[in-house]
Amino acid sequence: MRARDLMTAPVITVHPWTSAKEAAGLLAAHGFTALPVVDDDDRLVGIVTEADLIRGRIPADPRYVHEPREATAGKPVGDLMTSPATAMDGGTDLAELCQALVDARIRAMPIVDGAAVIGIVTRGDIVRVLARDDSEIARDVKHRLEIYGGSGRWQVGVRDGFVHITDRFDDDTDRHVAQLLALAVPGVVAADTAYAGEEQTR
Repeated sequence: MRARDLMTAPVITVHPWTSAKEAAGLLAAHGFTALPVVDDDDRLVGIVTEADLIRGRIPADPRYVHEPREATAGKPVGDLMTSPATAMDGGTDLAELCQALVDARIRAMPIVDGAAVIGIVTRGDIVRVLARDDSEIARDVKHRLEIYGGSGRWQVGVRDGFVHITDRFDDDTDRHVAQLLALAVPGVVAADTAYAGEEQTR
């Protein structure tokens, strides 16, 4: 599965001169955790997150003693964003993207074509895919296999995202293709194949 298969597109972006308040409104209205920041040519120049926007934005209660802190109220996104932003190509393997999110401790990954932002993938997007019902996954796998090899040929079982495919015909190449097709279905965490004749002799 590739980043382009899961990304949200078109993606809502902001500019460096966008106000922090406007950016916060976009995050709140759409349930996002981050917004790519682009220049006049829609090239990625940074990313602004929930953490960037809340840092220093809420006034301290005057009844308590607080450490001095920098006020960010009234600043534009360009003063708050992380730049340069980490981004990945639409063809990036989703497993690689997931690892990058975890390693960098970030919640959203802009997807780019060159320097132009074409989408975004968040941790929430990935969690929703992993939560897909097994029956939905099985239906999608069967559909792809029927397009490739015809109906009635394949038996598909899915449990907790693990797909087992049984082929009526003994063809290693077709089974390899079937496995690749299954792995491209959202929610599949692993897939294997077997020849029905071999399973019947066990």
